[in-house]
Amino acid sequence: MERDSIMVVHPDNQSRQTAEIMRRFNDVFQNHDPSALPGLVAEDCVIENAVPAPDGARHAGREACVRLWSAIASEPGTRFDLEETFVAGERATIRWRYWRADGNSIRGVNLMRVADGLIVEAMGYVKG
Repeated sequence: MERDSIMVVHPDNQSRQTAEIMRRFNDVFQNHDPSALPGLVAEDCVIENAVPAPDGARHAGREACVRLWSAIASEPGTRFDLEETFVAGERATIRWRYWRADGNSIRGVNLMRVADGLIVEAMGYVKG
């Protein structure tokens, strides 16, 4: 299990807060423990993920977002290798490789936005 290094572009308070939230968010998937998600996700959070192709699906609201991420984080036999987390202010980019239980993998990126100490937006993209 690899740990990412978080690069912070502007070491201001907003960037430090976003970096800490991304660290805790990434830990959910590294540790297969979604219990921290409700405390990280805003009530009005929106996720646009990569499936089904080509446009993905939209998940709106804390409950829907926590449910989606919890299912991904707790999927047996899977893992995320974090390649990089890049933070600038309220925005973060997470590059990752997701290993499925069958041994195949996909690479992708999440574009994240934080407001008032909670995740409010996540846009997921994968390599074709």
